[in-house]
Amino acid sequence: MNFIKKIFAAFALLSMLMSSASAEKTSTVMHKLEVYSQDSGGTLIFSDSPEYVRRNGILYTDTVSGEARILFYHLNDTSVSKRFAIIFENTVKGKTVVKITRGGLSAPNKNYHSVGKITQTMYMEDDFNDQIKLGSYERKLYQPYDNYFLLKPGQLIHGVCDFVSNNPVKVFLMMYPENADPLKFLNHAEILPKDEYKLRGTFKQMNRTLTLKKTYDGERDGLGYILIGDNINDRFKHGIDATDGSEVINYGNYGINYTLNFRTKFLTRFCLSPLGGNYAGALRYKYYGDSGVIQTPDKRLYFGDRTPPENPYVALARSEGISLMTNGTELSELGNYRGYVSFEYSPPGASNLPVNIVLMPSN
Repeated sequence: MNFIKKIFAAFALLSMLMSSASAEKTSTVMHKLEVYSQDSGGTLIFSDSPEYVRRNGILYTDTVSGEARILFYHLNDTSVSKRFAIIFENTVKGKTVVKITRGGLSAPNKNYHSVGKITQTMYMEDDFNDQIKLGSYERKLYQPYDNYFLLKPGQLIHGVCDFVSNNPVKVFLMMYPENADPLKFLNHAEILPKDEYKLRGTFKQMNRTLTLKKTYDGERDGLGYILIGDNINDRFKHGIDATDGSEVINYGNYGINYTLNFRTKFLTRFCLSPLGGNYAGALRYKYYGDSGVIQTPDKRLYFGDRTPPENPYVALARSEGISLMTNGTELSELGNYRGYVSFEYSPPGASNLPVNIVLMPSN
């Protein structure tokens, strides 16, 4: 960021403060809190392209081993019902066991926000496990809820599952005719081209940990925030589309599981604030042996629709470390905590990034 741009950002922010003070009577400056960022974990297989599926075929495929995660998000954009399939193939001679350690899946629906929120809530509740035993070079269909994999026209399917395999396994994500045998159909299925957004690929290190660099002191720090999913403070993951070898970017870091670690000196109020538009999700808190799932927001299906759009200079100022809380800022309560607290978070499907995690004195 050069000096001239910083000057423009500062002037824009001062202008916003003045107009907010006169028009809304309340406007408070927030300051960015610095964090350490570290990536870890296994491999993410992300399938969201083509998002609107107009013909049968393989949506994405790649071979992984060890710890991995699958995230898929596809809509049946045809005039007839279709089925969605997850198929595992053992790539070695001998027995392979795929242990499903965690998962979330919504019944197909035309309400995108509902599908995204249900899937993420289920995933955060973390009470799902299963396993698939594969013989030498064997393929098996994995459908834990059979009726959830039948999509009527216009319906969306969205799910996520974590698994670990003792040998390399090839994963196929596929849309196929309602009454076809998926394993037979796979033998002659073509790989569908990705759409213009290119949101599919294989990404290494599927988890990210953000840790506050300094203990938050509400008396000293005032209102603070950390940014998630802006590609400046929190960079998007780069990976490879295994179907053609091209480099791809996970815009929004969908499927990346975040651990957010905070330490506070005094009792502190935590909130989530959407900045990019409509948002519906869930996260898990862990606080001195207590834990639970919080829906964001908790009293509406989604929020963020009432937040006015930012102009480029305000977004620039925010990326440089200064943001505003006004009467128009939408907040979802995450609770009040003192000492050490952590949140488990992942960008929810059908929602917009970035988001702020806001910290303020509890009073």
